[in-house]
Amino acid sequence: MSLDTKALTKRTSLFLPEGMPMDEWRYLGQQIFVISDSSGWWLGDWLVYGQSQYPDRYKMAISETSLGYQTLRNYAWVARQFSVPRRRTGLSFQHHAEVAGLPEEAQDMWLDRAERFRWSRNELRRRIRSSASIKRAIRGEVPARVEVQLRAATEQRNLWEKAARSEDKNLTEWIVGILDRAATALEDSPDPDDG
Repeated sequence: MSLDTKALTKRTSLFLPEGMPMDEWRYLGQQIFVISDSSGWWLGDWLVYGQSQYPDRYKMAISETSLGYQTLRNYAWVARQFSVPRRRTGLSFQHHAEVAGLPEEAQDMWLDRAERFRWSRNELRRRIRSSASIKRAIRGEVPARVEVQLRAATEQRNLWEKAARSEDKNLTEWIVGILDRAATALEDSPDPDDG
């Protein structure tokens, strides 16, 4: 999808002509939103396609996009969890990412609720976490708390904090999310010893 030809786009700016009519300005905003809102799916599908076609796809993708390996893996992982017919056009890629680690029935249930009640991604996350806490309490389980100490170079920490901010998370939430997704991906992948 390309933007209105009257707008001049650069990587860090958008220049609009003087006197642009409001209806054209609004249409341009809609185009920008569609591109922004779709980019996670597009990157994920691009990487999934590359998986079957090109052996060094992540090396190439990092070079082409300047995105980190784990970020690209996350896009591909979420795209793989949702076939195109299961993707909700009324919800963001981030909504889908929040439920991607759940069983398919639970994914659909939470996405249905998020659509019906117009939950933000943060509200969806809060509701899922609250539900899990209630279930553990009903079963009489006391969640074990594990403290992990991590040492990282300043550059690493700055990079991680930037990634966390891009997902509207604090650093601890982001790290736990990355670890959860990695563990879920391992659970979902075939065991090489089963072959």
